[in-house]
Amino acid sequence: MVKGLYTAYTGMINEQNRMDVLSNNMANVTTVGYKKEGATSQSFDQVLDLKIKDSTVGYNLATREGYTSRGVKIGENYTDWSQGSFRITGNTYDLALGGNGFFAIEFTNKAGETSTKYSRAGEFQLDNAGNIVTHEGDYLLDVNGKHIKVDPLKETTIDRAGNVIQDGKTIAQIQIADFKDYDYLKKYGETYWEPIQGAEMQSADGQIYSGYLEASNVSTVTEMVNLITISRQYESNQKIIQTIDSTLETAVTRIGKV
Repeated sequence: MVKGLYTAYTGMINEQNRMDVLSNNMANVTTVGYKKEGATSQSFDQVLDLKIKDSTVGYNLATREGYTSRGVKIGENYTDWSQGSFRITGNTYDLALGGNGFFAIEFTNKAGETSTKYSRAGEFQLDNAGNIVTHEGDYLLDVNGKHIKVDPLKETTIDRAGNVIQDGKTIAQIQIADFKDYDYLKKYGETYWEPIQGAEMQSADGQIYSGYLEASNVSTVTEMVNLITISRQYESNQKIIQTIDSTLETAVTRIGKV
């Protein structure tokens, strides 16, 4: 068995995973509040070191490699939480968050079940009843977890603290939620996040900017450079397989005649 074939194969699979993540980033360059994702990989020596030092099997006990690949192992994907640039819209209900935090959204799935999701996408509007909702009709929540309803016939202003003001009176305050560790947030769709077990909430230091939207933090130039790099690395692994295949062909057709 020529192990080089499988080593190069794992390299191609890893580059394909990186390409999938990059393609999703490129597809969401214009998505409001989208956060760039990245992919990691682990080399054979890193994976082997972890298996040898795996204390879960007991100390000083040798561990078999099992199905550990001698090539590249696809690691975990990660999210770049850096803030995107602000775009002026002038629309009162277009909201951007400066600093840490998320908007709390009451999300309803196709089965009619409701749950709270969290998002940086602040592209809101009013429904027929005067509730502040997303374009999909999900409700923006206040600090008490309630829907925010305004009089659509009156002028509305929203200050940096998230206070919704009409006729000089605060009728609601938009909830800005935050978490101690974003590793405990699971992605739901392109701009929604949901907490998983272990997530702990904390006070947010973010401020709300009415009339602005936070753009995606994806850099088209950077992603295009990464695209070229990934393509070349994929081709390199492909050439290795072709070279080994050519060597095997020579061994079978020529050396076998000797």
